Amino acid sequence: MNEPLKPSRDEPLKIAYSPCPNDTFVFDAWAHGRVPGAPALDVTFADIDITNGMAERGEFDVLKVSYAVLPWVLDDYALLPCGGALGRGCGPLVLTRESADAGDPASLRGKTVAVPSERSTAYLLFRLWAADQVPGGVGDVVVLPFHEIMPAVRDGKVDAGLVIHEARFTYQDYGLHRLADMGEHWEATTGLPIPLGAIIAKRSLGAERLRELAEAARTSVRMAWDDPEVSRPYVLEHAQEMDPAVADRHIGLYVNEFTADLGEDGYAAVRGLLTRAAAEGLVPPLGPDALAFA
Repeated sequence: MNEPLKPSRDEPLKIAYSPCPNDTFVFDAWAHGRVPGAPALDVTFADIDITNGMAERGEFDVLKVSYAVLPWVLDDYALLPCGGALGRGCGPLVLTRESADAGDPASLRGKTVAVPSERSTAYLLFRLWAADQVPGGVGDVVVLPFHEIMPAVRDGKVDAGLVIHEARFTYQDYGLHRLADMGEHWEATTGLPIPLGAIIAKRSLGAERLRELAEAARTSVRMAWDDPEVSRPYVLEHAQEMDPAVADRHIGLYVNEFTADLGEDGYAAVRGLLTRAAAEGLVPPLGPDALAFA
């Protein structure tokens, strides 16, 4: 079999990440050529369920994906130790129309729940939570684009919805109620941060190039922290008419010390999630060195 061709060092690297404020904040400096010595980027915006599929098909050099998809793609991609999204107090929420259901996991028994993707970290956290908290289990699970989930719950098309991103800050505008926080359950049972989105790059780029990409991502986020106003036009341009205050809260929640470096707790969180999910038959098991970086 022929080896995949490496992009020329003069060619922009093809990268895909979401238009969400945390991603545009992290990548602003790099995408606009302000990171010294970093390779140029050819950016495509796509929601994470799309980038997960791109990774499974081996498309693009660098991708922002869900940690949940790693067991299917780590033969071809390496996990970069920076640039992604982990944190505390930032987990997905299960929402319902009925205020009486708030805080009562048993009310979800046999109910229909909308989720943003079955290859998402949110889905894995939800399934682990439900196995522990919902006697008899939930009913049907349907996949909807994440921006359609809250309207579907509000309109009674589904009984409950699993939401991510800025929905944490806006669900009350839809008259919805929080039934449970998946992150609270994860943190209470593991003591670890919540692994959400990962940055991966093609192993075929080679170890030296992978290290360069990691350093570029780390520098880009630090530059954004040093002068947040520089990234604001890029963030708001792609924030889908999001209120600037919500965008700021979004960045504050999802861009943190784990974005600059996964560290021991970050890697422990990723392996812990995927090990638990494999034990439940939700993902293939990871090899011992699957998360190793170049």
